[in-house]
Amino acid sequence: MFTQSVVRKFVEKSLLKNNNKLLKFLCYSTSSNNFVRPVYYDAKKFEDKVAIQDDIGRHTFSDIYQKATTLSKNISSALNQKTGERVLFLCPNDVSYVITLWAIWMSGQIAVPLSPLHPDSLLLYYTNDTNSALIVSSSNFQPQMEHLATASKVPLYVLPQTITEPSKLKSNVEINEDIIPNTNEAMILYTSGTTGSPKGVVLTHKNLRVQVETLTSAWKWTSNDVILHTLPLHHVHGTINALFCPLYVGATTIMLPKFNPTKIWNYFLQNKEKITVFMAVPTIYSKLIDEYENNIKNKQKDVRKVLENDVRLMVSGSAPLPAPVHTKWFELSGHKLLERYGMTEIGMCLSNLYDSDRSPGFVGVPLPSVSVALADQNDGTVILQCSNQNGSLVYEKNGSGDVTGELLVKGDSVFKEYFGKPEATRKEFINGWFKTGDLAQFVEKDQKFRILGRKSVDIIKSGGYKISALQIETLLLEHERIKECAVLGVPDDVYGERVGVIVVPQTGGGSEFDLEGLRGWAGGKMPRYWVPSVLRVVEEIPKNAMGKVNKKELIKVFFD
Repeated sequence: MFTQSVVRKFVEKSLLKNNNKLLKFLCYSTSSNNFVRPVYYDAKKFEDKVAIQDDIGRHTFSDIYQKATTLSKNISSALNQKTGERVLFLCPNDVSYVITLWAIWMSGQIAVPLSPLHPDSLLLYYTNDTNSALIVSSSNFQPQMEHLATASKVPLYVLPQTITEPSKLKSNVEINEDIIPNTNEAMILYTSGTTGSPKGVVLTHKNLRVQVETLTSAWKWTSNDVILHTLPLHHVHGTINALFCPLYVGATTIMLPKFNPTKIWNYFLQNKEKITVFMAVPTIYSKLIDEYENNIKNKQKDVRKVLENDVRLMVSGSAPLPAPVHTKWFELSGHKLLERYGMTEIGMCLSNLYDSDRSPGFVGVPLPSVSVALADQNDGTVILQCSNQNGSLVYEKNGSGDVTGELLVKGDSVFKEYFGKPEATRKEFINGWFKTGDLAQFVEKDQKFRILGRKSVDIIKSGGYKISALQIETLLLEHERIKECAVLGVPDDVYGERVGVIVVPQTGGGSEFDLEGLRGWAGGKMPRYWVPSVLRVVEEIPKNAMGKVNKKELIKVFFD
């Protein structure tokens, strides 16, 4: 009888040789705890069903798989048949992204997606940090990637333009019986860097499989779904949640090249393609509300009816959802946005239930694949543990009432490591728990969690008080003249930090918006020590591609 280590060696060798018969035998002869099928394997179930619709055309699952198989051979050749190499790739939001990603995996490599919004300096940082062996680029970005290839001395492979052309013939593709060890690395996604230098998060094929299976079950994905995709493809939200999930269940993804509020509303309200799922960051929902108020409200009266009848799920994530946006979106669409919580390192770990009531600011309960805990802010001891067992919330905590602490996460969805940074990886774990760096509160009455903010930037320490910037932001957004705001801890010699706020007025101006008036209004809404003592009025608050605010940078720009 083979030992597990011997079987693993056989599997690794067979993968290199693409010996399908041996793979099939081992598939049914080894423990499922040690091996996993990559998420692209399930394309075999859907064949000529449309997987991706983009500005180029409609692309079936089998067509994408066939092109990915061909491309994988070219990638293998470019890497001299080596496996386990990091491959950077940059593609538009269209079918070329999926083809390239699958091809990288089929050739046994680790995918590192890039964004066209990243400056050259950041692209070079990613290239050097991952020690990548190859850059793959669509022709759209060839000049930019040629510059990167020259600067990094990494070979560049440019995709043929024909790779995105839909096949006119029915594909007849044999799907390989691929299984791979659980620990095989699949992707490196970079953290947003809002609280420090970006780190490369290594996700294994098992991590991805667990995350996708968990979300498709929790959010009730089916092959009948149609999702409108308008998110960046270098973060968890746009890749795993909004792309891998529909591909996994055989649903159709309509990919827009970039965010365009007019186009999104056209898709929502036209009858040709009924959108059933939509996911976005709060900024997108805010801009869709503006588009509705300015250009749709007085022209089409049945907006709410159409959205209630056609769309079954709308999700908000990647940044806190302001309560006014939650309320306004419900008023015009009939949808209470589903809020959830996750990170690059853990995928999604908390989510409101699909069929449950949704309250603004609450991110729900643990998903079935994870356990969460809250740790005391002072000594780090675990004061609450919580898990979802067969749909029932099970928790242990000290005492009664609400519990607040740093959120810890454990489960098969949690990442393997920060690439090339063992010490940084070690520091983020304690007794097997990943430390998110976010403060969360378990509200006993609601049996749900809410996020209070990052320990490093969203918890303001002023005069002995610990104050949640996110809670102040929520209250300030009730002001009829505040469109957006960011609350920060401004360094102060006396108090340690003072509560500062950057405001975008509803009018877009700002000369009439003064600190004295704001403090007078806020004094009736919040404790005295929460009231902002420093104000900056701007026309726009800078954000990254996922709608996140880098508060450390804001302090430098507006308060230094």
